[in-house]
Amino acid sequence: MNLSFYSQRVLPDDAARSTLVARIFDPACGGPCVAAVRGTTVVDLTGVEPTVSGLLERTDAVHIARTHEGARSWQLSDLLDATLAGDRTRPHFLSPVDLQVLKAAGVTFVRSMLERVIEERADGDLRRAEEIRAKLGSVIEGRISQVRPGSAEARRIKKVLVAEGLWSQYLEVGIGPDPEIFTKAPVLSAVGTGAEIGVLERSTWNNPEPELVLAVTSRGVPAAATLGNDVNLRDFEGRSALLLTEAKDNNASCAIGPFLRLFDDEFTLDDARNVEIGLEITGTDGYRLNGINPVSEISRDVRELVDHAHGSHHQYPDGFVLFTGTLFAPTEDRDVPCQGFTHKPGDVVCISSPALGALINVVSTAEAAPDWTFGIRALMTNLAARGLLGGNPQA
Repeated sequence: MNLSFYSQRVLPDDAARSTLVARIFDPACGGPCVAAVRGTTVVDLTGVEPTVSGLLERTDAVHIARTHEGARSWQLSDLLDATLAGDRTRPHFLSPVDLQVLKAAGVTFVRSMLERVIEERADGDLRRAEEIRAKLGSVIEGRISQVRPGSAEARRIKKVLVAEGLWSQYLEVGIGPDPEIFTKAPVLSAVGTGAEIGVLERSTWNNPEPELVLAVTSRGVPAAATLGNDVNLRDFEGRSALLLTEAKDNNASCAIGPFLRLFDDEFTLDDARNVEIGLEITGTDGYRLNGINPVSEISRDVRELVDHAHGSHHQYPDGFVLFTGTLFAPTEDRDVPCQGFTHKPGDVVCISSPALGALINVVSTAEAAPDWTFGIRALMTNLAARGLLGGNPQA
């Protein structure tokens, strides 16, 4: 599917003041290039650092992204045209992360937490969800929407809910002392803007999850932000939390992009905390859905989530990216009354923010989406063949 209609939305509104890092697959070298987006030009930074992971480890990463001349460059318009047209014979954008571990935090917003409780109570059956939503919503939401997770008040509410038979494992991670942090997908498996995203063929209840994604260094320091789609199978996770991996980690089920916006004087972690992330779904059947994920309404601060993922208990020598969760959970009926929303093949999902641009993907099945074939071994082999692994590259 040609997505060229979205080309004017891929860049942040203030792109001229943004420090943007990208990854480009160039067929001429048979592998990815680290690059910086500057106006109408995209400059190759691979000679400085062959991986985005390595670039973010440098204290001068912003300076390099802004000023390094690079050995070559591409026209932004050409890259966007190839990326959104699905033409993989020309240089095109990839997901902007590489060796970082792909992590995610779940149940970080009250509304999405309640939807997880509903999934669990419905045992993955979307036909029962509306009834349970009506039964639980009034009892739970008003009492915990402003509660700080892990607080004394949260513990008191837990006692009440347990007494009423309403406690859930999702409420435990939603308002308990420890958040849900899990590995979303294997290293290098994320797809970027313009790519297909996959849900399992046998899933009958699934949805996108528009999220702020932080790129974090090996020292645990957030270095950049981008957008993500934590594609989710609600029927699988609803049947059992032990099916989380099957619900979350499938071929093409993790989308990140379009670029990493490095934190600098123009855009800081505090700015990322206040990003509003929009979601648009457009179906081939004429269906349209719009939603929003205001990150400022998160139950746990994003820095707290980072600290739960990284520390003396867990290190990431190549850094990690962290999906921070979503407030948005689509409950509107798509076809049949009281059966809610689920994807159909051909849905175009646009996740966007004025500060971060737009991540645009087309829904397919995990089985039909392009196979993931370029892993760590392929990357190292390619970089070695290009002479990029013979010690620390020099600017």
